[in-house]
Amino acid sequence: MTLRALLPLTFVLAIASPALAAPKVEAAWSRPAAQGATGGGFMILANPDKAADALVAAASPVAREVQIHQSSMKNGVASMQRLERVPVAAGGRVTFAPGGYHLMLMGLTQTLKAGDTVPVTLTFASGAKVKASFVVGMGPPVAAHPHH
Repeated sequence: MTLRALLPLTFVLAIASPALAAPKVEAAWSRPAAQGATGGGFMILANPDKAADALVAAASPVAREVQIHQSSMKNGVASMQRLERVPVAAGGRVTFAPGGYHLMLMGLTQTLKAGDTVPVTLTFASGAKVKASFVVGMGPPVAAHPHH
């Protein structure tokens, strides 16, 4: 085939390739914390795409550094480990909550007061960057709990 014959085929393939569906952030929240201290970030990550993805980094203008961690309990001893990535299965969900996966907002540049919002940008292995607003409070935003 000549290059001229391949061009239309390339164009058709480019149109037929579905765009990646970026991961979604739901029920994002953070506890109140003092300036200079370390805050926590909690959320539900949903991956609507047909391919698995992974959270690989996070950043916030109100923290010197944001790390991904996982807390666990073994033989009555609590421990916390820094993670390089958190996999999110295709069509799957991962919950970040106290006692499990969470973000560590280290070196806060301002006090986080109830009702404030904390901007966080999440970076995924797919290259997707997702901006989220974490509501400061003592638990997930009320809208995250449907009433039965």
